[in-house]
Amino acid sequence: MDNKIILESTITCPECSHSKTESMPTNACQWFYECERCRTLLKPLPGDCCVYCSYGTVPYPPIQEGASCCSAHSANGLQ
Repeated sequence: MDNKIILESTITCPECSHSKTESMPTNACQWFYECERCRTLLKPLPGDCCVYCSYGTVPYPPIQEGASCCSAHSANGLQ
C-alpha cells in the first residue's frame, strides 16, 4: 500500500470558482487564503482545520496520515 503524502492541493474559491494549485505547509495549518481573482478571504469551514481541508482537492498532510490537525500540533508542542 502506498502511503505517500501529497503536498500539493488545488484550492477552488466558492465565490468565483477560480482554482489554483498550491504547495501545502507541513508544519502549520493555513487558516486563511485570499483568492487571487476575486480577493475573497477563505477561512476553514466549521469542523475543518485549514483551508485545504475545506476548499482543496487534497487535505492537509497530517489529515492524510490519519491524525487530527489539532493532535498533530499538540504532539509538536504547538496549539
